[in-house]
Amino acid sequence: MYSQTNLRKRPVGIAIFLSLSILANAQSEQLCLDSCRALAVRNNKALRITQEGIEKARYERKAAFTKFLPGISATGTYMHFSDELSLLNDNQKNSLGQMGTNVQNGLMQGLTPIMQNNPQLAPIIQQIVQSGGLNSISEALNQIGQELTNAFRTDTRNVWAGTVMFTQPLYMGGKIRAYHNITKANEKLAANQQETQLQETILQTDEAYWTTVSLSHKKKLAESYLKLLTQLDNDMEKLIREGLATKADGLTVKVKHNEAEITLAKVKNGYTLSKMLLCQLCGIDLDSDIQLEDENRQDIETVLISQNNAVEQAMNNRPELKSLELAQSMYKNKVNIARSEILPSLALTGGYMISNPALLNGFENKFKGMWNIGVVLQIPICNWGGGIYKVKAARADARISTLHLSETQEKIELQVTQSQFKIEEAQKRLAMAMKNMEKAEENMDYANKGFREGVIAATNVMEAQTAWLAAESEKIDAQIDLLIAQSYLMRATGTLSLQ
Repeated sequence: MYSQTNLRKRPVGIAIFLSLSILANAQSEQLCLDSCRALAVRNNKALRITQEGIEKARYERKAAFTKFLPGISATGTYMHFSDELSLLNDNQKNSLGQMGTNVQNGLMQGLTPIMQNNPQLAPIIQQIVQSGGLNSISEALNQIGQELTNAFRTDTRNVWAGTVMFTQPLYMGGKIRAYHNITKANEKLAANQQETQLQETILQTDEAYWTTVSLSHKKKLAESYLKLLTQLDNDMEKLIREGLATKADGLTVKVKHNEAEITLAKVKNGYTLSKMLLCQLCGIDLDSDIQLEDENRQDIETVLISQNNAVEQAMNNRPELKSLELAQSMYKNKVNIARSEILPSLALTGGYMISNPALLNGFENKFKGMWNIGVVLQIPICNWGGGIYKVKAARADARISTLHLSETQEKIELQVTQSQFKIEEAQKRLAMAMKNMEKAEENMDYANKGFREGVIAATNVMEAQTAWLAAESEKIDAQIDLLIAQSYLMRATGTLSLQ
């Protein structure tokens, strides 16, 4: 588990390492595509949120595992009562307290008929009574009765009690294991969500990067076109002065020149906005004067990626599919949790209880305790079918997740095929644009030479220049479309990464 987690975190770690070395010199150095990707990944807040989601899921998994272990709890209490508990009622207390007196009265009543029937014993009995022997016995018995009354006092006005208990689940219907499996799947799901967000961030960065490169080349193209029209305008001024061209021809060139200036201004504004968007994605100041590596190249390099087994790669690599498979597993475990509510549960319990007053040797004002251990079995008997309905509802959710997975697989296959078609279209468009570019350059070269020799009109030159501009612009668009289409294909196959 540890190594897998490290592997999942590695792309983000690489991005942080690369971006730390790039960010300090971003304003003065050229940024390549990989550098922009690393900066964007490092500064993307959505990726930070997904990272926190992974941490949360990891802690939830650890918390779920603790359910397999025994739970230990301690409880302490103190209670003060207005009266103490009494094991004897008031009559019983009075009887015990006057036990000697009652015995003495009973003896006297019993001796009276004896003296009447035996006159010779009367003097002896009177002598014993007068000597106080019966009083001594009565007092001794009263004392014993009072001691018995005191011995039965509970002294429970102030009660202290404490207990330490442990509970070890033995069988809970499978819900503990199911819940643990759900949390493990949820941790992997969080990692897949991070991978999905990572690829989305890289795709957005690629689009912004290549759009900026495209507008940079178009800006240079517009400047070259404006330069050509400026030269043509100067040549027309000379021809007008020499009477070889009319003012109408000169005005036509000036109109084209003004249109070229407006086009250049629009391209510059678009280039500035696109670069600001790229800076925002990379976490750089919007006003930073960054330079992209592909801006300074004479031609945009297009390297074709392999499209072999693209659908199979998508089925194996797309994080969305992995997430849906994990969701399917989670719903199956939820069925087990719902089923556990109608199954018996068994737990082992034990602990130690202490109290004051203690009850182990009568009522004593001492702290004494004892151990206990036992087994708790709970068997649901009747819940009017509620548990069964919950199981059926959970099974329906599991079937829904299976259908979602199947539907997503079909959509991803369609997405991959669509991306492949876009690449094919971009390749054909680029090949055609390259041919058109060669013809437009040749045509413009002939038009310029003919214009200098006076055999071709200025309008034909402008038409050739306009055709060259359109062909060059079409070539740049085709190159950028091909690169972006390849990024979309890698995103569709789940292989889009920092490198």
